[in-house]
Amino acid sequence: MPDEPEASGLLALMLFQDARRATRVDDAGDLVLLTDQDRSRWDRSEIEEGTRILDAALRRGRPGPYQVQAAIAACHATAADPADTDWAEIAALYGELARLMPSPVVELNRAVAVAMADGPAAGLELVAALDASGALRDCHLLPATRADLLLRLGRRAEAAASYAEALELAGTDSERRFLTRRLAEAAAPG
Repeated sequence: MPDEPEASGLLALMLFQDARRATRVDDAGDLVLLTDQDRSRWDRSEIEEGTRILDAALRRGRPGPYQVQAAIAACHATAADPADTDWAEIAALYGELARLMPSPVVELNRAVAVAMADGPAAGLELVAALDASGALRDCHLLPATRADLLLRLGRRAEAAASYAEALELAGTDSERRFLTRRLAEAAAPG
């Protein structure tokens, strides 16, 4: 389906995601945050191929959810280091994705991007609204995101409580180990 922009968007998305595969977990199988991944180990040829494919798909002028997700992944994959990430663009792309494919997980990701672009308080407002909706009631990602934003605001006790909530909902051992470390960090003095 070389003429179908969404098929190309999906291929580009897969290439961007696979390019980072070796850096997503450490040797012990623990999660490595995107900001902590060793970008020198990302597969540059996959990123370049994904970029070419995405650019060609977007030129067709029929953007869809896969193309938008690939554009988000491209923002991450092409940033030389975490500080170079265009969070305002990512927040805008998540807004477009929410329009094309409404879901609470997309909204949670948009909240993270807004927090990175406009500060943790702005992201926390979006997380609070999502929390009030009850849409992610049983998902550890919502309290984990809330905890991270609270920690960034210096609200350590609230962050620790949210990490504890996320820990209760986590589904895998690697997630539980990650959240246990984050809870300890939030609960530590100072």
